[in-house]
Amino acid sequence: VQLVESGGGLVQPGGSLRLSCAASGFTFSRAAASWYRQAPGKDRDLVAGIYSAGMTTYADSVKGRFTISRDNAKNTLYLQMNSLKFEDTAVYYCEAHYNGYDYWGQGTQVTVSS
Repeated sequence: VQLVESGGGLVQPGGSLRLSCAASGFTFSRAAASWYRQAPGKDRDLVAGIYSAGMTTYADSVKGRFTISRDNAKNTLYLQMNSLKFEDTAVYYCEAHYNGYDYWGQGTQVTVSS
């Protein structure tokens, strides 16, 4: 099982980024998948999740700004991030829950700075 994130980088406040997570080694379409983030000195927190049937959930802090989606044909999870704020700066991790196990990617850094 492998999850590989990409798309992080440096962006100004108010800007946008799209994160991608390429999944392999399991049946991605049957997995619940999520994005988490961890800022320095803080816990890893759920940002957004999407179930295999497509239902989504979001942290209050990102509602209306972030959109999680998946392309099961491409085995890829996405996170569209708009109106980025300083406080969105963190390492973002992709997570998949499949057959009772949780799998994690290596993370991608998102830095919001002027």
